Amino acid sequence: MGILQVVAGPLSQQFSQLGTVSQIGVAIASFLFVAVTLNVLQQFLFKKPNEPPLVFHWFPIIGSTITYGMDPPRFFKENRAKYGDCFTFILLGKKTTVYVGPKGNDFILNGKIRDVNAEEIYTVLTTPVFGKDVVYDCPNSKLMEQKKFMKIALTTEAFRQYVPIISDEVTNYLKRTADFKGQSGIVDIPPKMAQITIFTASHALQGKEIRDKFDETLADLYHDLDMGFSPINFMLHWAPLPWNNRRDYAQRTVAKIYMDTIKERRARGETGAQDIMWHLMNSTYRGDVPVPDHEIAHMMIALLMAGQHSSSSTSSWIMLRLASRPDIMEDLYNEQVKNLGADLPPLTYEDLAKLPLHAAIVKETLRLHAPIHSIMRAVKTPMPVPGTKYVIPTDHVLLAAPGVSATDESYFPQPDLWEPHRWEKDSPLAPTIVRNVQSEEDDEKIDYGYGLVSKGANSPYLPFGAGRHRCIGEQFANVQLQTILAVIVRNFKFRNVDGSDKVIGTDYASLFSRPLEPAKIYWERREGCQL
Repeated sequence: MGILQVVAGPLSQQFSQLGTVSQIGVAIASFLFVAVTLNVLQQFLFKKPNEPPLVFHWFPIIGSTITYGMDPPRFFKENRAKYGDCFTFILLGKKTTVYVGPKGNDFILNGKIRDVNAEEIYTVLTTPVFGKDVVYDCPNSKLMEQKKFMKIALTTEAFRQYVPIISDEVTNYLKRTADFKGQSGIVDIPPKMAQITIFTASHALQGKEIRDKFDETLADLYHDLDMGFSPINFMLHWAPLPWNNRRDYAQRTVAKIYMDTIKERRARGETGAQDIMWHLMNSTYRGDVPVPDHEIAHMMIALLMAGQHSSSSTSSWIMLRLASRPDIMEDLYNEQVKNLGADLPPLTYEDLAKLPLHAAIVKETLRLHAPIHSIMRAVKTPMPVPGTKYVIPTDHVLLAAPGVSATDESYFPQPDLWEPHRWEKDSPLAPTIVRNVQSEEDDEKIDYGYGLVSKGANSPYLPFGAGRHRCIGEQFANVQLQTILAVIVRNFKFRNVDGSDKVIGTDYASLFSRPLEPAKIYWERREGCQL
């Protein structure tokens, strides 16, 4: 006690002599020092042997949030090297357990509904964007019914109709857009691809009536909706922040367009239509409960948004990659000439199967630039990790990162190299899933309530996720992206503005990664351009 008095007495006297501002500063510094010291001691002295190792961090609550948010893929790879495939880090005060690799993908994405829950994680993000009573703002059983309703727009017969629609939309956009006038020029490509993908998706999936109400301004509103998926909104989704204000305005504006259209169509007494809105207007939940109009409008937003953020990002990356590799763009053009004819006739759905390199472009781009880098689940019951001593407790969040295995040299030789030809079976860079002729037909199938799908999580390549929440729009995305690519390739040559083979970095500000902007490329019309 005497020692404390000897030390504390002079310190107290000095503290009392400080001004108010200085006292506040000293108090804050002292608090931070104590908090950091206790946090560090806790990590070293109170390790839990039955839980995955915790990534070291200095500050409580903040934890590894900043280093994770700056570059999630690098964060995963660096900590995998330190701690193994399964580790925990602090994300905004929450213990978040990462489990990477095919086993981790399967453990999380194919987790039983009694063990893991997506709704609790994502509803704070998706409900302000999509609207109430759809997707994650409803019980999982209702979501499965909603997905079943929307699958009507995702059939092979529908895809046959979509290819000419998408092709015409791209052609008309390139004809009317000032940035593509003349014989050559420089364009900031991501905003253009965002508009192209929203126009093609709205027309193909939702019909000409909806498409006619879309313009470049409305495409920008969808961008504002997309920015509602900012990671900070896990905590501040309710806050009157600038991007949240734009998100809310965009949601109200787009929902009103759909609601007005529904009312107009009901008033007309329309019959016999085949588009997705008409199908939803005439669908019923179990027990013959009609789908309310506001849910139809919100599902229409979700249907378009579900593909917009991923297709917009992926198509931008495709164009940027082609600008860095003009030789690949020529390979694509030659593939079309060889397999479709020198006159390059209008594209059909059947033509896409004749263009394997075009499909490989999409695959390879999604491998390196998967739009979703982190897939999270709430833990509902303690979950033992097979083959380890670990048990994931219910106060943790699980995080799958399929992009880690997609860039693992164990499965993909020279994993950081963008090389579409690697998807050819005889390529020395062919991934194991190609060399071993592993196909989705070999995977176990399961019906979560919206039709049979592959469980799929055993693969190191999962750009569309797996399990009950696997993206139902995978086939449409491939059709859309390949068609957009084919139209652009037959009309343009691309290269980087400086002639280099460099590719711009990634923006992780949203949950859905995209190219940093501006991302400018040089374009030149081909001889015989069809525009």
